[in-house]
Amino acid sequence: MLEIWRAGGSNTGATPELARGVEAEGWDGQMFMDSQSLSADPYAQMGAWAAWTDRLKLSPGVTNPFTRNLAVSAASIATIQAISQGRAVMGIGRGDSALAYLGYAPVKLAWFEKSLETLQALLSGEEVPFADSGSTTGAAPSHEGLSLGARPEGVRLRWLSQGSAKGLPKVPLDVAATGPKVIAMAARIAERITFSVGAEIERMEWALGVAREAEPTPRSYGAQLVVVCHPDPETAMEVAMHMAPPLARFQVIQGKTVGPADAAMAENMDAIKTGYDMRKHGVHDSQERLIGSSLTPDFVKRFAIVGSPDHCTERLLALRKVGLERLVVVGPGFYPPEWGEAGKLFAREVIPALRAAG
Repeated sequence: MLEIWRAGGSNTGATPELARGVEAEGWDGQMFMDSQSLSADPYAQMGAWAAWTDRLKLSPGVTNPFTRNLAVSAASIATIQAISQGRAVMGIGRGDSALAYLGYAPVKLAWFEKSLETLQALLSGEEVPFADSGSTTGAAPSHEGLSLGARPEGVRLRWLSQGSAKGLPKVPLDVAATGPKVIAMAARIAERITFSVGAEIERMEWALGVAREAEPTPRSYGAQLVVVCHPDPETAMEVAMHMAPPLARFQVIQGKTVGPADAAMAENMDAIKTGYDMRKHGVHDSQERLIGSSLTPDFVKRFAIVGSPDHCTERLLALRKVGLERLVVVGPGFYPPEWGEAGKLFAREVIPALRAAG
């Protein structure tokens, strides 16, 4: 069955009315931005939403292995699993704005791979060595110097088999992935992969091919997609021009465009690479002002899904056919307030059409 998730951002709130409203619209899941300088704490928000909803799945969108000790992250999402009685997912990536606002680039690939393995072990109730928990060496002395008769030898979430957490399934690990190395390691380690490669069929088939080659055993494949749904093409494109860059930049975050790209796409990606202003990250109309003159509408139409409810449905169903089981939709919740009822068209028309198609 297709899962349709609503992306989170700096403006995602935590009120009973909002949480129940999102669930009533037919969404399967809600993600919560994890970027300490730009958004409220995702785990506090998820705990509140878990209490206010009955079936909505909940996930950080996404966390990283740097800003929290891995044992702390595992305990946090396992707590949401217990509160929600099995509706939590652990969305994780290498780190973007959360690290940038601490002065760091995304974590190294080897660190990320080890972190994924550690989280899987912790979420399964296993013990891992202290050295694998993401501890910051030198920040505190070893507990070997304490006067103790016995001391812990590793990290384990001992409470997972107790109380409200007892008997619940393991929290699935969902890796946000763009480049081939992260896609491959995610396929080997995690239960879920959410591709961030844009909405073109060719690029999605490339990403799926990388994952399947790395791990033939089927995984749950999803995609994070910019979707701007409005009956007027010009109105939709105006918004899409500033919603596309924050997601498109992951294709060039390491300097070179990953995946299939013709000359026109590469040129637009270069404009994003050199023009993106991280100081304005999360301000939904800022990037178009900065680099919009260098982007072409054709590129935005290719990378994002822009247009009427029927057009959005058609393109999403085409992506579904290549093997996607989940759609993380970036758009609803961020449309301009002046759109009024038109801002609700995705939930009212596209979600039911996707459900009807199976």
